[in-house]
Amino acid sequence: MENYYRRHLPHYQPVGATYFVTFRLAGSLPAVIVADMLSVRERQKREIAAVKDKKVQLARSRESDRAYFLRFDSSLDRLEQGPTWLRIPAIAKILDEAINHRNGTVYDLLAYSIMPNHVHMVFDLPNEGRSDIPDSTSSRTMLESTLNRLYPVTRILASLKKFTARQANTELGRRGSFWQDESYDHVVRSGEELEWVLRYVVSNPEKAGLVHSWREWKWTYCRHELLSL
Repeated sequence: MENYYRRHLPHYQPVGATYFVTFRLAGSLPAVIVADMLSVRERQKREIAAVKDKKVQLARSRESDRAYFLRFDSSLDRLEQGPTWLRIPAIAKILDEAINHRNGTVYDLLAYSIMPNHVHMVFDLPNEGRSDIPDSTSSRTMLESTLNRLYPVTRILASLKKFTARQANTELGRRGSFWQDESYDHVVRSGEELEWVLRYVVSNPEKAGLVHSWREWKWTYCRHELLSL
């Protein structure tokens, strides 16, 4: 097996890589919008697969992936419907503390931004594949153990989301799904791409019209030596 699997989105998760991940509140995007975006994405993938030049195919694939993400994130930024619980300082603080608590043990954190209905994170996953979940227990099936080893980012986010969902629901006095099940994860492949990702993450609150300058947004972080804005 390779470090790649697909649910609604494709996931490629080698250890020793840098990741850009996004996860959102349950119900933050209408199902019809998500279905439309996925339909466009799948059509583009079929068109790209028909290109014979592999370099052109790879370039177009990466362009398509970025266009899909930007459309997806722009829809979230518009806040047209769905919950915005992360606007509440007590809820944002739960996320902020949980993200930082795992830094240096689960991953090496580079940047994050907690938006009203979604979260962006950028982190390094060292070659040893750190995690806050044991590799296996007697109650886990062999398949689950294998998936945990092969897809460490899915594993890390599942743990983070489970913990923060429980804490947030308690704070809100509610029950039910807090996070959307699946998350977006992307391997950052170059220094140039990393710079773009870091700038995108820290400027997201400003781009969404929440503040005049990203430095005014309390729930944004970037490791100081990585970015100068």
